[in-house]
Amino acid sequence: MQKEEITQTLAQTVVALSDFSSSGMVYAPKHGRSMPSIDALNEIMSNLRSIIFPGYYGKSRINTENLSYYIGVSIDRTFYLLSEQIARGICFAQIENETTNCELNDKMARDITVSFFKLLPEIRESLILDVKSTYNGDPAANSYGAIIYSYPGLKATMNYRIASTLLQLKVPLIPRIITEMAHSETGIDINPGAQIGNSFTMDHGTGIVIGETCIIGNFVKLYQGVTLGAKSFPLDKDGNPIKGVARHPIVEDNVVIYAQATILGTITVGEGSVIGGNVWVTNNVAKNSKILQPAARDVSFNNGLGT
Repeated sequence: MQKEEITQTLAQTVVALSDFSSSGMVYAPKHGRSMPSIDALNEIMSNLRSIIFPGYYGKSRINTENLSYYIGVSIDRTFYLLSEQIARGICFAQIENETTNCELNDKMARDITVSFFKLLPEIRESLILDVKSTYNGDPAANSYGAIIYSYPGLKATMNYRIASTLLQLKVPLIPRIITEMAHSETGIDINPGAQIGNSFTMDHGTGIVIGETCIIGNFVKLYQGVTLGAKSFPLDKDGNPIKGVARHPIVEDNVVIYAQATILGTITVGEGSVIGGNVWVTNNVAKNSKILQPAARDVSFNNGLGT
């Protein structure tokens, strides 16, 4: 192909890709504010992990003499990073508003960030309970530190508790990005809209899905591959799903759900129940129940055929 043909082909491609007749497929807001930065949010989460569990995350060597200084410097840096990203998230939610005042959004973002840092000690206390519950329920765990530093379930829970707090403070977009970052890192998908109690454990963790309107009590333990999902969605007159309605399970206190169990719909799993592996549950489960699949059969094989 000649140089002129290549140039013409590329020019035609530019024209074709510049035609955004479908609204929402290009981010070109009138207010001119950029999208939230994934790099900045990664730094924010790294900083928050190191603030919550100093010494386990971050690059600095921590001791009792420099701990307060380290936390102070980290909080100062993270405050301004988070405030900027929240402001971008607010502006993103106002993309169609021609009169968006980004300076006003900056002030709102700073106020929200102050509120978030006031709640950070409570987030840490919840995570400490999660660590202790994981340690007490896992014979393979030989220290709290091993859980904090290496367990994917705890990392996903950290992101969730931070994201959930931001969502409760009415921050748009950012909470979902934070939980999706954990999804990419750990394979665990928790919607920030879910409500999860204290002393929560995800053992192994990979493949767990927790939906937006799910409510989970205290001392609940999930194993890998568990889905707490929706069975169906109510539709509007145009056939589109109605947003924000309850559609996920309620899991009460002291419930254990084993690997690959699928629990769907607005049902309740009663306190103290055990849900066995690979079961499909779409009805309410009474308190202290045990829901198990039929026992596996011992099958003999002859010439490749089971009997």
